[in-house]
Amino acid sequence: MGVVKYDLLQFERPLLERGEIVVGLDEVGRGALAGPLTVGAVVLSSLREPPEGLTDSKLLSRRRREELQFPLGEWCDDWSLGSVSAHEIDQWGIRVAQAVASTRALQGLRVAPTYALVDGPINFLAVGSRQLELADAPPALCFAEMACSPIVKGDRRSATIAAASVLAKVARDGVMVALHEEWTHYGWSTNKGYGAPEHLAALRRFGPVTHHRCSWNLPEMAPAGAETKIS
Repeated sequence: MGVVKYDLLQFERPLLERGEIVVGLDEVGRGALAGPLTVGAVVLSSLREPPEGLTDSKLLSRRRREELQFPLGEWCDDWSLGSVSAHEIDQWGIRVAQAVASTRALQGLRVAPTYALVDGPINFLAVGSRQLELADAPPALCFAEMACSPIVKGDRRSATIAAASVLAKVARDGVMVALHEEWTHYGWSTNKGYGAPEHLAALRRFGPVTHHRCSWNLPEMAPAGAETKIS
């Protein structure tokens, strides 16, 4: 079976034709045990073909993602990133933290969008009142009422969402490689903070550091003197 080829402007086209300014949003790092969650926001105000080879960042090599950064910047009208730290994720919970990161990404734009396309089954610009009540004093989610369409597998079906996924992943991966220089035990230069075996083994041996999401179900430290191999 061959690779499915999508019309990457199938969602943007009707919106742009009716005069909307579209922003695509995608997140990177939601399921990691350490490091930030980063949201990319990519704005398109007129119909034009995206760079060749654009798709979900997870389907691209590191080199290809990095090669796409400049053409994506030339293609879109504006783009921005927003992040939340491990501490903020612990403080607010992952859903509220994701909404805050999305808000920060939109606040960084110079071109104001009127319609959002987001990756996945839910609108992560907004959260329920119960989730806000449980969070510890999050900032205002000032784009919660923006018109929005969640798109399942949007990072391979929508040009602006795919572009957001690439730009966010390149940036977050760079952060994790830099953090690895200080915390080499955890293997963040390769696992990027996710639950790879060497990361889990290091957590059991050394425990978490400030960049870990300590409210999550992290492995417990091994008793003093226990031998834990770190590959």
